[in-house]
Amino acid sequence: MTKTVLILGASGKIGTHAARAFATNGWTVRRFNRATEDMTQAAMGCDVIVNGMNPPNYHNWAGIIPQITRDVLAAARASGATVIVPGNVYVYGDTPGEWSGTTAHRPNSRKGAIRAEMERAYRDSGVQTIILRGGNFIDPDAGGDVMSLMVLNGVEKGRFTYAGPGNLLQPWCYLPDWARAAVALAEKRETLATFEDVPFPGHALTLDALKAEVERVTGRSLRATRFPWWLITVASPVWELARELKEMRYLWQVSHSLSPDRLTHLLPEFEPTPLREVIRAALPQDTARPATTRALA
Repeated sequence: MTKTVLILGASGKIGTHAARAFATNGWTVRRFNRATEDMTQAAMGCDVIVNGMNPPNYHNWAGIIPQITRDVLAAARASGATVIVPGNVYVYGDTPGEWSGTTAHRPNSRKGAIRAEMERAYRDSGVQTIILRGGNFIDPDAGGDVMSLMVLNGVEKGRFTYAGPGNLLQPWCYLPDWARAAVALAEKRETLATFEDVPFPGHALTLDALKAEVERVTGRSLRATRFPWWLITVASPVWELARELKEMRYLWQVSHSLSPDRLTHLLPEFEPTPLREVIRAALPQDTARPATTRALA
């Protein structure tokens, strides 16, 4: 086993954390440069391809995602590499519940339909593919994720933002944990099926529970405010990102989580980062009280 991985979208959220996790576990990491490299040539000699490529701000998914999928599959066929894809929950539609690899794909959004078609292409390709499916991203490095943009954007001013009702479950995906799971699955790929749909449960929390945890970590009471969906609606005709966010608003109205069963079966020793550490890492700098405060008290 050469243990060489090609990271697509190496400067993005998935790519950054995947590259770090694979390197930490002794893999040789190649970072694909789409400006200067041919993907198939870059993949030769690689055991795994992590597809972290995604159009920024949801730009032109209908045109770009199918092309990325074709390029990745061609590279994987030529090199014999296993592909790991960060899946999302858009394919499931708006039926509440605990979603798993056996939950029917019934997308009710344009982006959900695009992702469902993408996953179908991988499933039908014959290329070994692992869909590692997460909920709302939490990126402790760069921000720009759902947690920082839509929930914790007012914490420094004493506000906690509600993008939906407070009593509905949402799955939260801490990206360093996702990346660790991706490495663990890659290292046992020879025992896996040709197509694996693996939900990554992360931490399933209501916004009310999340607010309470943020208050514990910061040591302060936060005032509840509402996400300005009205502004997103007004701006959507002329602002692409607003239009795309508006389409996915329904997810904040649907109580859902991701089943832990498949991940637990495949990686029984995997332990997620404790919630308190996740929240501390997600908070803006200097808003979390020191970790030793409680012990000193």
